[in-house]
Amino acid sequence: MASKPPPPRPVPRLYLQMPAVDDAAGLVASLPEILAGADIAAVLVKLAMTDQRTMIARIKSLAPVVQNAGAALLLDGHVELVARAGADGAHLSGLAALEESLPTLKPDRIAGVGGLATRHDSMAAGELGTDYVLFGEPDEHGQRPSTAAICERLQWWDELFEIPSVGVAIDPAEVGAFAAAGADFAGCSAGSAAPDRNECPQH
Repeated sequence: MASKPPPPRPVPRLYLQMPAVDDAAGLVASLPEILAGADIAAVLVKLAMTDQRTMIARIKSLAPVVQNAGAALLLDGHVELVARAGADGAHLSGLAALEESLPTLKPDRIAGVGGLATRHDSMAAGELGTDYVLFGEPDEHGQRPSTAAICERLQWWDELFEIPSVGVAIDPAEVGAFAAAGADFAGCSAGSAAPDRNECPQH
């Protein structure tokens, strides 16, 4: 008797990437609607550079809004502020930043990583103990791998590792492709599109 085909993979939950925050009050006002309108697992916040006290105050105003909606609040870098401001963790770029930050973040906070140019770097991040790997983000010149290349990396990762992966999508078709390739989460910027009720709303 022929075996049944495997069930389709679920649509990945969203990893929402916010623009640099310099108006926390405006974001606090708009976040509840954003979080209610999509299945968001995590919100990555980039902080506009200013003094630490102001940055901590901004994070503290955002954290309960995000966390009460069942999502994790992650900081883009700024590992030293995570615990002090009540964030859930940080996203690091590259192996060196991950290795340096793990003693500060672990075991109580999330440490995720992107900027992984090779399979070797990805495997090394897994061995170090990252909580997730992120593939497909633009580099410093705004260039990113092709959809096919990102899918290939996601599929390879899914076949070998239990650690979750994030595929950074720029349109709904990519979300579907990344889901089929094994992505656990789809990264998208506020204002970009994703399918069905998982559409990333406008900020």
